[in-house]
Amino acid sequence: MDIPGLPARTAALRLTDAVLRRGETLEQAGPSALQGIRSDADRALARALAAEALRWLTDLDALIDSATRQILPDDAKVRSVLRLMLAGWLRLETPPHAVIATALPLLSGGPRRLAHGVFGALTKQDIRLPAAPTLPDTVLARWGTRAGTIAAALAQPPPLDLTLRDFGRDPAETAHWAEQLGGISLMPGHVRLPRGEAIERLAGFKEGAWWVQDLAASLPARLLGPGEGRNVLDLCAAPGGKTLQLAAAGWQVTALDGSARRLERLRDNLTRTGLTAEVIRADVLEWQSGASFDAVLLDAPCTATGTCRRHPDVLHRIGARQIGEMAQVQATLLERAVAWVKPGGRLVYAVCSLEPEEGEAQSNRITLTPDPVRMEELPEGLAPTPEGWLRTDPGMLADAGGLDGFFIGRWRCEAA
Repeated sequence: MDIPGLPARTAALRLTDAVLRRGETLEQAGPSALQGIRSDADRALARALAAEALRWLTDLDALIDSATRQILPDDAKVRSVLRLMLAGWLRLETPPHAVIATALPLLSGGPRRLAHGVFGALTKQDIRLPAAPTLPDTVLARWGTRAGTIAAALAQPPPLDLTLRDFGRDPAETAHWAEQLGGISLMPGHVRLPRGEAIERLAGFKEGAWWVQDLAASLPARLLGPGEGRNVLDLCAAPGGKTLQLAAAGWQVTALDGSARRLERLRDNLTRTGLTAEVIRADVLEWQSGASFDAVLLDAPCTATGTCRRHPDVLHRIGARQIGEMAQVQATLLERAVAWVKPGGRLVYAVCSLEPEEGEAQSNRITLTPDPVRMEELPEGLAPTPEGWLRTDPGMLADAGGLDGFFIGRWRCEAA
């Protein structure tokens, strides 16, 4: 018998299992977990259930443990199903009877009765989740005094940020699109919208007037300023938001990345927006070029813990080993990036990570001259660090909807 909603729950269980057992990202797990689900609504529901279960995992587990005589193993299937049941009830406001009807078929035998009993006991109590998710102990230890404000920013999925093709050259253009789309602007060339409506249906999408890009993710390219026909090397460029920004700002862009799939997205967006760039598929560590560039932008591969608002899987996948491995990759990439900056040119290094090993510690390796970020280059409410770097985290600009966590630094190569 077909049970409406069951395919979405099955897929959500696969998604959380891929994250917690195998260390995959939700994005990596998606194609396999969602295979065979044709309904857009069911696919969206599966992703939402998995994301909310991961976002509130520590608190959901505490509720489960409060209603069982013996603590269930972390990897027990019944615990995984109960997490989804509670996430559906407490976060997505699914009625308890619908939760039971769509989740219990995921289990059989004794675990089904156990899940029914635990969930039923909890629904009879006046239980609520805290105002903000409780972070895992390992994450609390790493983020220290920042953890409270970051956790508060995780309570709700983030808004939708758009970068305008106009890139802020004409203030009237920013005002036009903010009004047209019903959003707000936090700096020229930016519009922020509530989540919900399909991106492809928004005004300006087909004509390429904008692209989706978190406000913090738009800052590294902004810090290179107008291109005025000069050349820039965008390393690890895909899926291409920064490439589009640089092209829109008048740079002659060489966009380099090793992923064919992600570069296809970049090319699609170039076509949609009418912008141009030279796109090269190559491994940055192997690519050879005798040319040097007026600017180099390295938005390096990282643990992406700064994206925890939209990717709560990073709260559970990332630890000291992954941070150390990424720091080694970043150090090697930086050595290459520095060598491509011509005298008088600039380097911007960025990571969407909250870990100092990937940001501040890497900056100390760079042999170029610091080129401090200035207050007037940033959205109101953000400020450079005393060293002239920019450090953002999801708790900043909270009243306006927050932003991703980034480290961004800028340097210049002294003219000979």
